[in-house]
Amino acid sequence: MKASVRTNEQKWEEGFVARLFEEIARRTADDQGVSRPAYSEIETETLKYLEQCARDEGLDVVYDRGRNAWFSLPEDTDAEDYVLVGSHVDSVPRGGNFDGLAGVLAGLVCLVKSRREGRKFSRPVKVIAMRGEESAWFGPCYIASKALLGVLEPGEQSAPHKGDGRPLIGHMADTGVDVGAVRGANPLVDHRHILAYLELHIEQGPMLVEKQLAAAVVSGIRGNIRHKRIACIGEAGHSGAVPRAYRHDPVLAMAELLNRLDESWLTILQKGDDLVLTCGMLGTDSETHALSRIPDSVGFSLDIRSQDTGALDEMRDLLHQEARYIETDRGVKFQFDDEIFTAPALCDEGIVEDLTGAQIRLCQKPFVMPSGGGHDAAVFANAGVPTGMIFVRNRGGSHNPGESMEISDFLQATGIIFEYLTSQSDRIYR
Repeated sequence: MKASVRTNEQKWEEGFVARLFEEIARRTADDQGVSRPAYSEIETETLKYLEQCARDEGLDVVYDRGRNAWFSLPEDTDAEDYVLVGSHVDSVPRGGNFDGLAGVLAGLVCLVKSRREGRKFSRPVKVIAMRGEESAWFGPCYIASKALLGVLEPGEQSAPHKGDGRPLIGHMADTGVDVGAVRGANPLVDHRHILAYLELHIEQGPMLVEKQLAAAVVSGIRGNIRHKRIACIGEAGHSGAVPRAYRHDPVLAMAELLNRLDESWLTILQKGDDLVLTCGMLGTDSETHALSRIPDSVGFSLDIRSQDTGALDEMRDLLHQEARYIETDRGVKFQFDDEIFTAPALCDEGIVEDLTGAQIRLCQKPFVMPSGGGHDAAVFANAGVPTGMIFVRNRGGSHNPGESMEISDFLQATGIIFEYLTSQSDRIYR
């Protein structure tokens, strides 16, 4: 009899989740993958669709002043203190359908499961579907969660959209966000009432695939130093007529800088510190570059990540020190845009312990690992909210149409959160 009940539970969960993933993918499809731009009408329509699905299941839905959607059981809508589960609904351009969205649907599954099966939460639970998290559209990351907690910096608010060039704050206003509160750094929610923040996310690396595990508990989230554009200014010249000694080649200067940073990266790893470094965008001016021309400038991005603030500080110092040396040696000039900094965040040790216990009770092999990618969870953790994360296995990488998450893996990962929410210890998170 018990096995039959489990089978029926599994059937409705699979059907419910598959329908939502498939319909949202259809509604937000691009020529490849999906595109749900931050603070766009497409993002708004995605939230409205989730709202209707939630109301069909008897849930309450409200919107905060940041125009994020909050879902709850009717009896918990006005709860003063609560556990918050959630993630974001936006995607990168032509991205995968699971990044962010999986965390929102995991929370909804927990609410619907509680209502359908009559299993009570130990504490009131609310689920949040946040807007812009991805940095691809404006440059800053974690926009909604930063605005929610009153820490979205003025420079981030004025960041231009990659398409129309309008500032972020303008796009936020278009979607009904209380931009007066955002500009004034006024929190849109009192985070002191959030007992814990939980986020499920697809793993963005290969660890769970390689270990043949469906899910893992996350120990912490890397912080990052980001420059959307660093320009190296040199001097144009004929490729065949200017000897090396008289060249001011910005491309070779950039290459030397990246090579020096790569060598420092290896040294830091050999010391046992955590670090990753990426140059994801680079190029000369397409209007003037040519095969036979020494370019006068080159632009490139830089993304440095670590769980250790000290390692980030060390790399920042090295970046500027090496740039100054190369400027003198090669007769070029590096121009840095404003640095975007996000501090590393550690998950709450008690929550990590309790989530691991839930994983064991569900007969899953326990596994704890760090997060290489950044998540809204980092903003909550750094605001003092006890935070936990669950990773779910995902093949094909992330931020691309190849994201491949099995629904069965998703339900195992969601099961850990549901077990935690319904079988918590007496530990009080403050």
